[in-house]
Amino acid sequence: MNGNALSIRVRDLSKCFGDFCAVDRITFSVEKGRIFGFLGANGAGKTTAIRMLTGLLQPTSGSAEVAGFDVYTEAEKIKRNIGYMSQKFSLYDDLTVTENIRFYAGIYGLGKSEIREKTREMLERQQLEPFAGERLSSLPPGWKQKLAFSIAILHDPEIVFLDEPTGGVDPVTRRKFWDLIYEAASAGITIFVTTHYMDEAEYCDRVSIMVDGSIAAMDTPGQLKQHYGARTMNDVFLRLARRKPEAAGENG
Repeated sequence: MNGNALSIRVRDLSKCFGDFCAVDRITFSVEKGRIFGFLGANGAGKTTAIRMLTGLLQPTSGSAEVAGFDVYTEAEKIKRNIGYMSQKFSLYDDLTVTENIRFYAGIYGLGKSEIREKTREMLERQQLEPFAGERLSSLPPGWKQKLAFSIAILHDPEIVFLDEPTGGVDPVTRRKFWDLIYEAASAGITIFVTTHYMDEAEYCDRVSIMVDGSIAAMDTPGQLKQHYGARTMNDVFLRLARRKPEAAGENG
């Protein structure tokens, strides 16, 4: 991997609604193939920032490029070159596993032969073949989660955005899910993940923590813990959430 290749580049990005700025001049970059943790309490501005980066919301000011495309003028190209997975998985319970795969493959614009091949590969790789004809509603949450992630990267995107992807599942299932994340990152896919579980921040190459619309700190988990004299990332998060935002480590 070229360490200088950037999948995401953000500079002074803001989104204001009247006098209220949900995102206030954030600056950061993410290298290709890295796992970037985007953390913050509810209301900190994470969701608004993600909506701008995924081409769903026009910024008020600042600049950002995602997969090499400008968020202002190339939002549709961004959407075609990213994957997205939310806590709710966004799959259809009344469709079978195979039907879900084929449905989303069609949305991503894959051809018929490619859809057949991708479906076969996914079912085999994720050991989902016994469930291929089962309605999604019959699958345990962990299998749904695995399927949702696999579908999010079905079209080989440069970046996948994971918005609270492990919410509501047990710790063992969460850890297995991170194995899938590592596998995707090792294949060169950039991972942009939000989570409420501070132990998961330890799995990231780099972490930013938002407080009141601003990035309060950003660095590797190890450097953040050292900087704040904290034993865990949860301790770092609690300290930052109670104080005025300040830079920690690299901020761009």
